[in-house]
Amino acid sequence: MALLQKIKLILILVTLIGCGSKEPKTSADQDLAIGIIADCQYCYCESTPSRFYKNSPAKLQNAVDGLNSSPLDYAIHLGDFIDRDFSSFDTVGPIWNTLKTKKYQVLGNHDFSVADSLKPLVPHKMNLKQRYYSFVEQDWRFIVLDGNDLSYQGAITPEKLAQTDSLFTLLSKSNPPNLQTWNGGLSQEQLEWVESELKLAQQNKENVGFYCHFPVLGEDKVHRLWNSPQFLSLIDQYSNVKFYFNGHNHNGDYAERHGVHYLTFKGMVDTEITSAFAKVRITKDSILVQGHGREPSRSLKISVR
Repeated sequence: MALLQKIKLILILVTLIGCGSKEPKTSADQDLAIGIIADCQYCYCESTPSRFYKNSPAKLQNAVDGLNSSPLDYAIHLGDFIDRDFSSFDTVGPIWNTLKTKKYQVLGNHDFSVADSLKPLVPHKMNLKQRYYSFVEQDWRFIVLDGNDLSYQGAITPEKLAQTDSLFTLLSKSNPPNLQTWNGGLSQEQLEWVESELKLAQQNKENVGFYCHFPVLGEDKVHRLWNSPQFLSLIDQYSNVKFYFNGHNHNGDYAERHGVHYLTFKGMVDTEITSAFAKVRITKDSILVQGHGREPSRSLKISVR
């Protein structure tokens, strides 16, 4: 009888230990916390009235310290990590690498403002294995675009340069306001990849968030991707797309279309002292942007379409 009681006691203890190791997650545990910075744009260059290039390392350090003060699922920089000169990466890169969380980069037009011979080395210097890519966190698929795929900064193969000329010439017939040589576009190859990612997300019941350097919507029409209408017509077809975050227009911008939030984050380089970054919390039904410095806070509702 004593042996039977001991066995029962052991089974009860094992059950209690097992239950203790599998506590159900709260809704807060399932939220996603993301750090966002746009347009650090450093170079050892003299300031202009609206660009304080040499001050970017101090502001980036301030942002990193702020992001490190709370747990994040990851942080991402939305392009133009540097303004020019390949050596600029060696100043801001080590600061960025002190982030305690996972880190991602988006390619900006100024990131390719280096010697032509060094342009192929830029993605690797920014710790990128691919120029455009995706990753999954919980039930979200995040798609990182390369808006320099077709551009006069980042198109570095003969094929992509020819496609750039072709797209630019085609758009020149209507001469839209965003047909600037410092903008860029998505190749057909990248658009087809985006569609495959959207279909995969749909199959997996994943929400989708996009990151790019260039905007595709907003009050400002000058900074947009060259072929933004083509991109918009694609993602309009997918109800699981919830946001599109970008930089490039340092003044910031916002628009909403078919339940998708298009948010342009303000540039870090534009102020002498004040930094600009954000902590974004994604809950079941909201995208909560906690702005720091010149970046405003806002609450965006995740719509069900």
